[in-house]
Amino acid sequence: MHTETAVRIRGPIEVIFGYAARVEDWPRLLPHYRDVRVLEDEGRIRLVEMKARRGWIPLSWRARQTVVPERHSIRFTHVGGVTRTMEVEWRLDPAADGEVAVTILHDLLLSWPLIGRAVAGWIIGPMFVEPTARATLRRIKRLVETEHPAPARRGC
Repeated sequence: MHTETAVRIRGPIEVIFGYAARVEDWPRLLPHYRDVRVLEDEGRIRLVEMKARRGWIPLSWRARQTVVPERHSIRFTHVGGVTRTMEVEWRLDPAADGEVAVTILHDLLLSWPLIGRAVAGWIIGPMFVEPTARATLRRIKRLVETEHPAPARRGC
């Protein structure tokens, strides 16, 4: 399973990166997140336990988060839960007119005999990963654009 969820956000890349990297703040900021706990913190690498919901269905997993601020890079490797082994990457790329292109990539290959690929591609990706990523990006976009708007572009 491979998914890419993207949005353009008008605002400072550092602010967007901050919202994305500080997952412990997500339950306060993102209505679909129930709880996030930092279990281990080694600076740039942390073990986090995350709980969200897709509608009424509870989701939970553990992930190793790697943050590289100077490259605006955030990566997660899921180490617990149904999505164990999933690789997640947040890409933040400056775009035109004060916007930042934000893309979340998810890659999951379930090693379950016979059904792993189908479960990942037909159920986990479209029914859980994509809607959760879309909701996360929509909310971060709203937070950034209402609380930290980019300066208006001046004509030349």
